[in-house]
Amino acid sequence: MRSYQDLFRTPEFTPLFSSAAAQTAAQTMSGLALGTLVYRATGSPLLSAVSMFGQSLAQVLGATLFLSGSDRLPPRRALTGLALAFTAGTALLALPGLPLGALFAVVLGQGLVASLGGGVRWGLLHEILADGGDSGYLLGRSVFNMMSGVMQITGYAVGGALVTVVSPRLSLLLSAALYAVAAATVRLGLSRRPPRAQGRPSVAATWRTNARLWSDRPRRLTYLGLWLPNGLVVGCEALYVSYAPGAAGTLFACAALGMLAGDLTVGRLLPPAPRRRAATPLLLLLAAPYLLFALHPPVPVAACLVTVASAGFGASLVQQERLMTLTPADLSGHALGLHSAGMLTLQGLSASLAGSVAQVTSPAAAMTVLAAASAAVTLALAAAARRTPATAGTEAEEPGEAGEAGERTRPAPAP
Repeated sequence: MRSYQDLFRTPEFTPLFSSAAAQTAAQTMSGLALGTLVYRATGSPLLSAVSMFGQSLAQVLGATLFLSGSDRLPPRRALTGLALAFTAGTALLALPGLPLGALFAVVLGQGLVASLGGGVRWGLLHEILADGGDSGYLLGRSVFNMMSGVMQITGYAVGGALVTVVSPRLSLLLSAALYAVAAATVRLGLSRRPPRAQGRPSVAATWRTNARLWSDRPRRLTYLGLWLPNGLVVGCEALYVSYAPGAAGTLFACAALGMLAGDLTVGRLLPPAPRRRAATPLLLLLAAPYLLFALHPPVPVAACLVTVASAGFGASLVQQERLMTLTPADLSGHALGLHSAGMLTLQGLSASLAGSVAQVTSPAAAMTVLAAASAAVTLALAAAARRTPATAGTEAEEPGEAGEAGERTRPAPAP
């Protein structure tokens, strides 16, 4: 598979892409609205950060309980049900007078549901693009990441205007409507497919497969690279609302723009050999600009810094390609789901850590601390990758190849 046109000519790629776009926009708008709502009510950077990224904290529990369903449930039915669950949960968050405890309970419940969604979606994408080999999945995932950047820019711009001019609750209701659109797109646009693996989903099956995936050192280093460096940087992003309450939407939109540029460069422009060596430099780029927040830059300078930094999220494509070369086809959904759940869990933990540090220092100081930690982890994983010998069926790893990566998929967390 050599071009974006080839992707959109592939049956079922377009409805899967369209549903993910609607869900990304919904996630973006609802996250900003919820963070703003909580910050206005409490004045707490910690609670604001946790409200935006708190559902990620439940990902680790979901990954230990439900992840075997990624390959053992019919994809169309699972994705439809997940989108409908988010429709109901987001509408509930918009209710006036909802107690703070109930709000966080809904957020964590959404995280449990979302822990299954990444594995189902990315496993299905890998299946749809199987004829293109690993390069087909890489190209497809880069398009999804670029879409995520565009939808985040749009969602933060629209959501920022809505929470400022109208109300956060209206933004939450519009997000619920977008989740409903995603559910309808999946149900009507995808064909019925059997599960990729035999057997019933169960906690025991989840644990067995997690242990199998984790037992291989190159794969284990790849997972750590996908989870840790960018998770710490997302902690920096969780402080945009408290750093610049009136311009958080602008900072989020600039970060999404940078991510879009990084994914385009890695997914479409870099040849294979340079791409395999790009992970460590990209991850250092991801962290380094946030070190300058120690100087408390004004919003225009901060916007430039986060744009440049977020190009480093393109490292995730390098590592996801690597993960697929290390993983049997019948475990692709589970492997990608474990990547997504672990990454989002680290993002939630980092958001909580960032909020806690900001509570006793300042948002700028907390961003600087987390960025320094991200850079240190990247260098440590690069050193570990250099000490990892090649294994059977695995080519020798370049420094930074098995040990680093950064998703948001950042993608914005989506069910």
